[in-house]
Amino acid sequence: MAVRPECFRRNRIEGNEHPIKDMNNFWVYILQCNDGSYYAGHTDNLEKRINEHSKGLHNGYTATRLPMVVVFVQSFSSRVEALSSERRIKSWSKKKKEALIKSDWNKISEYARKIFKKNNQ
Repeated sequence: MAVRPECFRRNRIEGNEHPIKDMNNFWVYILQCNDGSYYAGHTDNLEKRINEHSKGLHNGYTATRLPMVVVFVQSFSSRVEALSSERRIKSWSKKKKEALIKSDWNKISEYARKIFKKNNQ
């Protein structure tokens, strides 16, 4: 499984040279599947979990969409925070996930706005 180096941008900024090896964190990750779709998950052992996905060990969404690329990783200090982030990301549109992957905060904000239809009465 390929890992895009830019997906660790946040951890490099924080000074962590080897983000996968830091076992004091919980992680949210986004995988881009071979059909172009995205899968978001969370774990306390990123390297193990990515390897499980890449080998198709879990009968689920990613098992039928191999190979995958890790496109986003973010660390959290607690499982609660990581799970909350995963659930939030899973509810997002594909465009909003792509904006997150690109760290395009203006687009994330734009896609977060609810569009209201005018009532034609």
